[in-house]
Amino acid sequence: MNTDPSPTRPTTDPSRPPADGRERSERAPAVPRKGPSPLWDRRFALYFTARSVSLFGDAMMPVAAALAVGALYGVSGVGLVLGVWTGTFVLLVLFGGVLADRFGARRMMVGADLVRVATQGVLAVAFFAGRPPFWLLVTMAALAGAAVAMFLPGVNGMVPLVARDPQRANATLKVADALAHLLGPAVAGLLIVVANAGTVYALDAATFLLSALCLALLRLPRRAPDPAPRTAGSLRRDLRQGWREFRARTWMWSVILIWIGYGVLVFGPLVPLASALIGARLGPDAYGLAVSALGAGTVLGGLVALRLRPARPLAAGATALTLYTALPLSVALDADLPVLLAAHATAGGALAFWSVMWATTVQTHTPPGVLNRVTAYELAGSVSGIALGQVLAGPATALTAPGHFLLLSALTCLVATAALLAVPAIRTLPRTAPAPETPLPPADTAE
Repeated sequence: MNTDPSPTRPTTDPSRPPADGRERSERAPAVPRKGPSPLWDRRFALYFTARSVSLFGDAMMPVAAALAVGALYGVSGVGLVLGVWTGTFVLLVLFGGVLADRFGARRMMVGADLVRVATQGVLAVAFFAGRPPFWLLVTMAALAGAAVAMFLPGVNGMVPLVARDPQRANATLKVADALAHLLGPAVAGLLIVVANAGTVYALDAATFLLSALCLALLRLPRRAPDPAPRTAGSLRRDLRQGWREFRARTWMWSVILIWIGYGVLVFGPLVPLASALIGARLGPDAYGLAVSALGAGTVLGGLVALRLRPARPLAAGATALTLYTALPLSVALDADLPVLLAAHATAGGALAFWSVMWATTVQTHTPPGVLNRVTAYELAGSVSGIALGQVLAGPATALTAPGHFLLLSALTCLVATAALLAVPAIRTLPRTAPAPETPLPPADTAE
């Protein structure tokens, strides 16, 4: 991976004894700086543009798949296409982390964007031509899932390279993410109605092309030479090293273990169960409003994360995450629409604040040379829990009513938050101190 030009460096993990030097700070504690550092320079502007348009394209795809693929091949066809996408991602994301550390995150992200330009472009042509064969939809889903597996591990590693202040950068990106998920589904649905699915896929391909162009224009410091020679067997070595770094941080693997429980019992089943319950009781428009309220809350949560700098970010994020309980609880208790919307907005804000605290902590407490691999491990754990929850949602409703299951989801939110705060390594982990006024290295060399 690139040499990290960010002034924030890994700090000591209080969950490990001082004798273990794996997580010691690589420099003396920095002298705190007065006032926030500049954010909107050329590097961050390019990266922000790339991520924003890419997130917008990603947000359109679930609606396109549900409406376009569902109209041709039914619910089972949609499930298989999305399942192939998710399964391919989970299988390959660890290798994406290794390759991002080996060749540079920017190169891998540009390549992944170009692959998605091709997959979405092929599907656009196929939908314009008529009825795409199912094998083509599945094949393109597998290729797109593989591309995302190569793309996402580098997202965390890029932030310290393009921003002096990772927390402000992460909060700004979270607001863009929320806006993309507000606008993307609406645009996709409108285009399918007034045009056709081919138009949606063509626009999606264009977003990835613009993302690749912005990332290609980024100029990052040249990577330090790797002292270990690259051999055919070094892939296994890199995977083992990433696993050791992940396992060595008690706060990290503890969060992921708890997050898998969230995925299985909360995030995975929440969308299919909540959409069915709200739609049946208040109509499909009500569920659309609830999703919009969730997005609006996410924007507010990102804006709050721009301002607040808690001394213990994971403890503050876990405390805020308690408010996410309002979402499954309001659905399970058949709340009126105003209460339902308020609960979704509250949950969106809580999850956004936690996400910013988590991403910033990972970026500032992990050595730059292994950050992409460590990110891959935490992504694999998080997504696998959600995927398992999605698979088990249907069978679970055969055993209990959806409302009763969502009561279990609400209880899970409270228990999981308590578990996060009960782990000393999570509860006491400090925020990395801001560095003095040290500028990022000149942007005149590519990675």
